[in-house]
Amino acid sequence: MKFAIINGIKTEATKGAKGICPICNSELIAKCGDRKINHWSHKAIRNCDPWWEPESEWHRSWKNNFSQDWQEVLLLDKNTNEKHIADIRTKNGLVIEFQHSPISSQERLSREKFYMTMFWVVDGSRLKKDYSRFLKIQFRRIGPRIFSIDAPEVCLPVAWLDSSVNVMFDFKGNEPLPDRKDIRNDLFCLIPKKEGKPRILVQLSRQDFIKTAISGQLLSAIKQ
Repeated sequence: MKFAIINGIKTEATKGAKGICPICNSELIAKCGDRKINHWSHKAIRNCDPWWEPESEWHRSWKNNFSQDWQEVLLLDKNTNEKHIADIRTKNGLVIEFQHSPISSQERLSREKFYMTMFWVVDGSRLKKDYSRFLKIQFRRIGPRIFSIDAPEVCLPVAWLDSSVNVMFDFKGNEPLPDRKDIRNDLFCLIPKKEGKPRILVQLSRQDFIKTAISGQLLSAIKQ
């Protein structure tokens, strides 16, 4: 967790600090060292958000592209009192979840139902074979940076093919940017499956993804 609540203010972890968990209101202690990025941890073992997972540098660097006010936003389902912290929630209500670790299909579906209007950004560099598999893609260009793809199960991580929301694949990971012509500089958005229709993939630069998410034009950019 990047933020705890101290005197009513979202605050990042610093050595020796103590704060309050925004979900369960229990005490958090700052974990600051050389091996892991600074973060907050519950003083006692708790599982206040079952969707919580340790953050990678990739995860944290993506979140830092957005305003602090949009990071780690607590959302509540008033009908069930279910609470979860979204990685990013924009002023227009769009949730962006950054996923590095493996995730079960059941949890993926649960998050999509809870957040509803959301995008996944998936770390396609976690497994080295994923990028080499992606290079085998067979596609037909149907518009500027829009492609119809054959056999998505051959070139994309199978766990994400049935997602009900847009899934952005980031094959660069946390490495320095490669040559400008390398396709790892861009993100590739898999549009949700439509019965009887080919799968669609939209190519978008990471700068445009961030810019349109901030401006509220991301969904429009994907539909073009």
